[in-house]
Amino acid sequence: MEEHPGCRGRARGDLLVNLSAKTELVAWVVSNWREDSARVRYYRTLQAHIKVDVYGQNHKALPRDIMIQQLSQYKFYLAFENSLHPDYITEKLWRNALDAWAVPVVLGPSRRNYEQFLPPDAFIHVSDFQSPKELAQYLLALDKDHARYLSYFHWRESWRPQTFSWALMFCKACWRLQQESTYQTVPSIASWFT
Repeated sequence: MEEHPGCRGRARGDLLVNLSAKTELVAWVVSNWREDSARVRYYRTLQAHIKVDVYGQNHKALPRDIMIQQLSQYKFYLAFENSLHPDYITEKLWRNALDAWAVPVVLGPSRRNYEQFLPPDAFIHVSDFQSPKELAQYLLALDKDHARYLSYFHWRESWRPQTFSWALMFCKACWRLQQESTYQTVPSIASWFT
């Protein structure tokens, strides 16, 4: 079994996707709305082909205490990052999509970058499609094909998402430095924590 830093092993048989609870199609929670951003431009084109419920400032209200419950009604979640940089993958994926058991549709770093943290069949990357229209057609087809939709959850039979916290990682780094009698330079801080 290939290891993914964003996931931990799990016992088989824990796969519980309640399709009957997934009564809505696509959601997006956005707090930093900028019309000139790549993600808003992509959304504008996408929404012409598929209905997207947008939550956040100046959109539908979504109280924090019911956010995951609300998002779990959706089959897909737009995990569109507000900045496009390698390894910049935020709560939009980890909390909003994966905790709600919605299939993440990601716009951010490359597919290869996401695959360093998740199995390749755990998400849909916008770069896999030639246009937002083609992505919308794919999502609509998945909505009708339960077996194909559920295939995006097979990885959860062996893995579960691991909550990531930079604050916790820095605490671990500080503690580790205090334990070391000598200091060293490491080429990858991510591999040093694992």
